[in-house]
Amino acid sequence: MTTSEEQPLRVRTPRRLPRPSELRPLLRLARPDPDPTRRRLARAHTVGDLREIARRRTPRAVFDYTDGAAEGELSLTRARAAFAALEFRPSVLRDVSHIDTSTTLLGGPSALPFAFAPTGFTRMMHHAGEPAVARVAGRIGVPHTLSTMGTTSPADLAAAAPHTRRWFQLYLWRDRAASEEVVRRAAEAGNEAIMLTVDTPVGGARLRDAHNGLTIPPALTARTLFDMARHPHWWANVLTTDPLEFAALTSWEGTVAELIDTMFDPALTLDDLTWLRSTWNGPLVVKGVQTAEDARRVVDAGADAVIVSNHGGRQLDRAPVPLETLPSVVAEVGGEAEVLLDTGIMSGADIVAAVALGASGCLVGRAYLYALMAGGERGVEHLATILTAEIRRTMALLGVSSVKDLTPDHVRLR
Repeated sequence: MTTSEEQPLRVRTPRRLPRPSELRPLLRLARPDPDPTRRRLARAHTVGDLREIARRRTPRAVFDYTDGAAEGELSLTRARAAFAALEFRPSVLRDVSHIDTSTTLLGGPSALPFAFAPTGFTRMMHHAGEPAVARVAGRIGVPHTLSTMGTTSPADLAAAAPHTRRWFQLYLWRDRAASEEVVRRAAEAGNEAIMLTVDTPVGGARLRDAHNGLTIPPALTARTLFDMARHPHWWANVLTTDPLEFAALTSWEGTVAELIDTMFDPALTLDDLTWLRSTWNGPLVVKGVQTAEDARRVVDAGADAVIVSNHGGRQLDRAPVPLETLPSVVAEVGGEAEVLLDTGIMSGADIVAAVALGASGCLVGRAYLYALMAGGERGVEHLATILTAEIRRTMALLGVSSVKDLTPDHVRLR
């Protein structure tokens, strides 16, 4: 037991009231921004933030169409988990005072190692639709891909974004003459490349859409009328702008699954790819490759590039994880064809990882749809700012100053 003489001496810190002149520099009271879109986007620092804003601002059926995947959504979950589990391996003491994010995609320049992916029914997410996305693509210097199921014609998109590198995604229909006409229209509109999607012989079981009763265009049921009261701006924009029309067909009234099963050809084979190669002189890309063996087959049949993709998890559940499949595809055909990656990309760091593992670049789809729903064209612009900052920061922290210097040594799959 210690005596009072042995107890430590307690010294109290002097207290005083702060002077007004000392408080003034600490106050950061900004005037409220009168622009609601700018206020919303100012709170978004990641793709996940944009997704949450989109969820609140759009009807449930529309958000779920974008956000959902097939059946138990395992393919999408596993694709994102693969990105989350990988490990970066930085190299220190490197000069990263200047970061060069530019690269080459399909023989042309891209300021960043990604392109905007094809998405169907884009004007359903926001009335500005594909033109808004394509204009942003042009401003930041990356390609944009219009889907066969897009809601803007190739000619109208060319007029809206004349300085953007434009690609066209193609589904081959049962009616080959109609498919040939679509390719002709895409060429006349100045599209540089055709991207044939091959993983959709039938529509996947997208259960969120089935539960929501989603139709194109949205039907005015008791449920949707109730939803109008919760999302009046979205409904006002849909009902007071041009009706939903598609890049490659005049009209449709029914579910997405019914449209796919009616229009698309389940008898598609390599012979059809050979036929398309004979009718198209530009770069020919095959999207939906999920094995190295299939990559070899399509490249031998004339493809200039392959996209390792399971359609965002929206077709076959429990499909191969694209990021894990990527190295084997690069090893098989990387010296003969470009290899790009799609599915599960939610950050610029994901893009850097894919490029390090051998991809020429990535396709970004859901992320820009979240941004479009969150803030229209300005939302997509905000997404581009987020992705650019994430790519640059990740490269700098890896000790890499140029996209071309990314290698498999910078990433370890776990």
